[in-house]
Amino acid sequence: PLLFLPPGTLIVLKHPYPRQVEEPSIYESVRVHTAMQTGRTESDLVPNAPALGTKEGYLVKQGRIVKNWKTRWFTLHRNELKYFKDQTATEPIRALDLTECSAVQFDYSQERVNCFCLVFPLRTYYLCAKTGIEADEWIKILRWKLSQIRKQLEERNTTLSS
Repeated sequence: PLLFLPPGTLIVLKHPYPRQVEEPSIYESVRVHTAMQTGRTESDLVPNAPALGTKEGYLVKQGRIVKNWKTRWFTLHRNELKYFKDQTATEPIRALDLTECSAVQFDYSQERVNCFCLVFPLRTYYLCAKTGIEADEWIKILRWKLSQIRKQLEERNTTLSS
């Protein structure tokens, strides 16, 4: 059942949200259900409904050549982590394909707190959040993305080999 509460209302769940959720399938069913409840068509809701597993926010990133730290606006959508000069920029500085990422982990090698890194074949990206909780949120959602990507690859390989 859908709850009709004022925007911004915090809801504490009695039972934990199921971890093994297929992103596209549940997203489609929620969108269809919402369309039926509101009397709108499903396609009306597509631009406004963020997919599960999206996140955005400011992180501090270490430069590749000059090892200075710069604040960048990051957006996570589907299998892509993009970063921009700031929240108002329309063109990303870089888009990282998470299908090429081998690991996401807390990082204690930098002289900063709340850092984590993303390991790619040609480069490791060092990022820091404002708080430990925020760093933990980024790590959890990025790890979830990587697990979904691996699961999709395994399913694809199983289908191809049978």
